[in-house]
Amino acid sequence: MPLPPFLLLLKAPRLNEFILGGVARNIAECLLKLGTKSFMISALGCDLPGDLLLEQWRSAGLLTEGIQRGLDITTASVCNMFDINGDLTAGVASVESIEKYVTPQWIQQFKSIVHSAPVMMVDANLSPEALKASCRMAADFDVPVWFEPVSVTKSERVAAIANYITFASPNEHELIAMANSLSRKNKFRPIERDQRKMNASIESLFKELKPAILVLLQKGIKYVLVTLGPDGAFLCSGSGPSGLRECLSSTKSFDKKREIFDKVSNRCPTHQYLGPTPYKKGSQLFVMHFPALPATVGRVSGAGDCLVGGMLASLCSGLDVMQSVAVGVAAAKTAIEVKTNVPDKYDLTTVADDAGAVYSAAKVVFQESML
Repeated sequence: MPLPPFLLLLKAPRLNEFILGGVARNIAECLLKLGTKSFMISALGCDLPGDLLLEQWRSAGLLTEGIQRGLDITTASVCNMFDINGDLTAGVASVESIEKYVTPQWIQQFKSIVHSAPVMMVDANLSPEALKASCRMAADFDVPVWFEPVSVTKSERVAAIANYITFASPNEHELIAMANSLSRKNKFRPIERDQRKMNASIESLFKELKPAILVLLQKGIKYVLVTLGPDGAFLCSGSGPSGLRECLSSTKSFDKKREIFDKVSNRCPTHQYLGPTPYKKGSQLFVMHFPALPATVGRVSGAGDCLVGGMLASLCSGLDVMQSVAVGVAAAKTAIEVKTNVPDKYDLTTVADDAGAVYSAAKVVFQESML
């Protein structure tokens, strides 16, 4: 499964300590630990960070043909700072090599990999040209595209590829930036956390985000997963609840059913939310809220990546979209409780139990015609 043509090294704010990280690499590691192997298209330098990343990739038994290396390439890196609660407070990134070396020409060499993939994930560290080339190739082979915004600034690159995207996974601030970029107006403003009332409901939060969500759906993105940190996530569809089944009917299975499918499907019955509905065909805004699970915070930097990794692993195993979101939230909960970006190991029974708890607590928060 092609994962984002991007590989990033996270440098921790401690003397001479390197931590393997970055959006795409974190997602790939999470996928692997949940039972799904990925194929990375990226670029690394012939330097210490590049050696560390490639060694870890090879030791995991993953293919490295998609990772370009060269003496003139500097491995992408970022320096992040965290507060005593494990929350990210600041960061400085140097990822120019991804834009320069992960070109449309490099990506085109892996057509056969894309053709056989159940899904392709791209992130916004790619240049606009590389994003377009990746998405067009996926469209040629009817492969769904997952867009990971990476940051507020780079999330604006969605404007050139929105009509190719099946899934997008912005946080609140990235959602606002994407909506402004797609509407070519600067009318949407982010919600400041300190402005929220302590007793504000999930429904009122959705009401504030709804205009921006509608822009993404109306521009062609089929499913918008808005991550809300401690408030969980909104799963938004522009084709009603039945569209969540239709999405996976055309998604190629990466492998035969695997352990995660068996464990989760038993705890998260599809008929609970995807049974017969009274909706007519057409554009139907359907939004569900999936709550976060209680957790003891170690560090939050990898939580969002593991949410996406958990969801992708679940989709590739044959689980439906709602079941997959529940697994993603469960995977994020485990990631929050450790000091690394991705846990050393996932216990699938625990993940499935947590996913079942999330799934049972999920609720529909909005539904109406988009016409």
